[in-house]
Amino acid sequence: MQMVEHPWGITAFGAASVKAAPDIVRVRFKVVRVEQAPAAAFEAAHAAVRAVRGALRGHGIDDSAVEGSRLDLQTEYEYAGGSRTFAGYQCQAAFSVECAALDDVEALLVDVVSAGANEIEGVDFDVVGKRELRAEARRQAVAAARAKAGLYAEAAGVRLGAVLHIEDVDPQQQSAGRYRSHAQAAATTAQDLAPGHIVVSAAVVLGYAVARD
Repeated sequence: MQMVEHPWGITAFGAASVKAAPDIVRVRFKVVRVEQAPAAAFEAAHAAVRAVRGALRGHGIDDSAVEGSRLDLQTEYEYAGGSRTFAGYQCQAAFSVECAALDDVEALLVDVVSAGANEIEGVDFDVVGKRELRAEARRQAVAAARAKAGLYAEAAGVRLGAVLHIEDVDPQQQSAGRYRSHAQAAATTAQDLAPGHIVVSAAVVLGYAVARD
């Protein structure tokens, strides 16, 4: 039998999710070239980088929206039959691009690949105002926790007192495992899982004193 060792009031967990249509996309890709000599690898990579940047400008993407790494050079080997064979020198540059024209993503990918990008690492849709969405999710989570605590107090024939404890809970962290079933029930709906939307979740634990008349 479970016993409450230090009873002190009413504790309730609340969770909420807010969803919004994405308004920005981040595309991550690389230009990789392998040549037999370092100078040739650098030259081939430089040419591909220039072509890729030209393709990006052609889609109206300003240089300020493009994060590009410096060219990196390393020795490349091929492995077969338990032996290692020199393949050449690999030169690569990584890019991360932000674009607000979501309808242009497919054409953008086609053009950067045609220009010389040969490794697409990810296409991630997001919202610019995620901080505001998370703030709203937290407000709703607090309201949910308060409503639950009020229900328990009413059922027990007591009144809620002052808030004594507020604990932020990240629904994605492993430490939130003991709340996970509650979070899934409270924070996830069929609409939240609709494709094409960004879902921002928040959760909280509120502790209340029991009011004494």
